[in-house]
Amino acid sequence: MKERGIGVLLLATALGALIALGLITYFIFQAGVPLIAKVGLWQFLSGTEWNPTAKVPKFGILPMIVGSLWLTFGSLLIGVPLGLAVAVFMVELAPPRLAVLMRPAIQLLAGIPSVIYGFIGLTLLAPLIRATLGGPGLSVLTGAIILGFMILPTIIAISEDAMRAVPLAIREGAVALGSSHWQVIIGVILPAARSGIIAGVILGMGRALGETMAVIMMIGNSLNIPVSPLQPATTLTSNIGLEMAYAGGDHRQALFGTGVVLFIFIMILNALATTFVRRPATSRRSA
Repeated sequence: MKERGIGVLLLATALGALIALGLITYFIFQAGVPLIAKVGLWQFLSGTEWNPTAKVPKFGILPMIVGSLWLTFGSLLIGVPLGLAVAVFMVELAPPRLAVLMRPAIQLLAGIPSVIYGFIGLTLLAPLIRATLGGPGLSVLTGAIILGFMILPTIIAISEDAMRAVPLAIREGAVALGSSHWQVIIGVILPAARSGIIAGVILGMGRALGETMAVIMMIGNSLNIPVSPLQPATTLTSNIGLEMAYAGGDHRQALFGTGVVLFIFIMILNALATTFVRRPATSRRSA
């Protein structure tokens, strides 16, 4: 009876999560899809003007899509190599005592509120970039650098767990064949932990794509399409955060439509990443 009760409780928890996800999806889609249908999907996605309060409202979110892509992939360019390097150091190179000290310190980064990261970018990084590289300072580059550090705890923690899960026999076999330590890391451990590392990158990408408060403070919130990382921009999430408080009517529905696009965009990224992870295993079985 005890085991059966635990099974029922776990089933109810799982179903509760699925029901909550379904309700959230329904709420977003029923509020945003009518406006997208009214404006037209292509016009909504490819329009370059966003002026929902004009006499003739304009609902084009292309500048926000481009800004989101700039910021997300810019943060990955910074966060992924640095996070992977730290994870490799902690697993393979750091003394055990140092690794034990580094782990809670890195986890502490995840506990810092995003508004604090935004203050750091606003008061320290933006003036430095403005003085050295030019531009207004509040730009895609500022946001990408700060977001790159914000996603570090996720990438490091999951990559570290994936590398520690590589069986010891595989490492010893590579060493027995004459591989050096670096050859074992690059040729054995990283490929064996690839699925976990990609999962960490995906979660980091989701954090960067969904971040709002820090982005609002650092990116400049310009509705122009950025063509350089030194230019200001806006993202899908920052635009929703800035305008939802006073939006109404079609304007409010357009913001929910922006949420629909963001929702679908994340689903597509996850599907592509899953396909990428599974393809090598399928190729090996075929061979």
